Amino acid sequence: MQIRDFMIDQSLKELTEHRTVVLPVACYETKINQNINGYIPLHWHDEIQFVQVVKGEAIFQINEEKLTVREGEGLFINSGCLHMAIDKGDSGCVYICLNVSPHFVLSQELYTTYVNPYIKATNFPFLHLGAEDNWEINILDAIVRINQLIQQKPPYYEIDVSIQLSLIWKNLIINGVKLEYEQAEVLKNHRMKQMLNWIHTHYAEKVLLDDIARAGQLSRSECCRYFKRILKKTPLNYVTDYRIQKSLILLQQSESSVTDVAYQVGFNSSSYFIDQFRKSMNMTPLTYKKYKKSD
Repeated sequence: MQIRDFMIDQSLKELTEHRTVVLPVACYETKINQNINGYIPLHWHDEIQFVQVVKGEAIFQINEEKLTVREGEGLFINSGCLHMAIDKGDSGCVYICLNVSPHFVLSQELYTTYVNPYIKATNFPFLHLGAEDNWEINILDAIVRINQLIQQKPPYYEIDVSIQLSLIWKNLIINGVKLEYEQAEVLKNHRMKQMLNWIHTHYAEKVLLDDIARAGQLSRSECCRYFKRILKKTPLNYVTDYRIQKSLILLQQSESSVTDVAYQVGFNSSSYFIDQFRKSMNMTPLTYKKYKKSD
C-alpha cells in the first residue's frame, strides 16, 4: 500500500492511523517520488518507525542530521522525531515502512524497563542499520517478515507479528547505545515544533519573522539559528517552501486559477508565486496543473 498524500496537522504530526484492524502497527511499501510532493515531507509521529530500502537509495533527515540509506540497508527513527526523505539521484527509491506504537513492542510489564528509556533518550533519534552485524541483519529480516505477514494474513499472523517485533526490539537494544537525557534537547525540539505549528496554522496570512520567533519564545536571531541548524534554511524561506507544498494539492484538486491558488496559500502576487514555484519545481504552476490533470 502506497500512501501518496499522508495527512499532517499544523505541528507536522502525521495523522495517518498506523494500524491494521487488530494491531497498532502499519507496514507498507513507499515509493518516494510517488508522494504528491515528489518527496516525503517533514513530519513526526508518536510511533517508532523502521525502514528497509528495497530499491535505490534515499537521503533521510532526522531532526538536524542527514544520512544516505542504500538498497539493503535500513533505519530506526525514534518516537517524536522530525523526519523527511528524498530520493537520491532519481534512483526510484522504494522502502518498506513499519510504524509501531511503542506500547505494542513489548508487554506492559517490560515496557517501563526496556522500551520507555529508549524512546525518551535525547541522544537516540535514529539508528542506521547497515546490514553488517548480525543484530542489524536480524532487524532487517524481521521487517521483511512482518511486511509479508501483514500482506498475506496467514492464521495467527498477529501473534507472529508480535514475536517479530520483540525480536526487532531485542536486537535494537543489545547493540549497546548508551542513553542520555538532556532537558535542553527536549526544549529545543518542543520550540521547533511550536514554530512550525505556528507557520502551518498561519501560512496563508502575512508571516513575519517576529511572529515565528515569538511562537518559539526565542529572539529573532536565535529563531534563525534554529531553522538554519535543523532545516538548513531561513524561517521565511521555509514559509515559501511550505506555501508551494500546499499549492501542489490545490493545483491538483481545484479548478481555481493559478492566481487564486497563489493568494490562497499566502503569496501577495501571482508573479512572485510563479517565480518561486518555477525555482522549486522546475516548471510553472500552470504547466504543473496541466501535467497532473493528464496523469
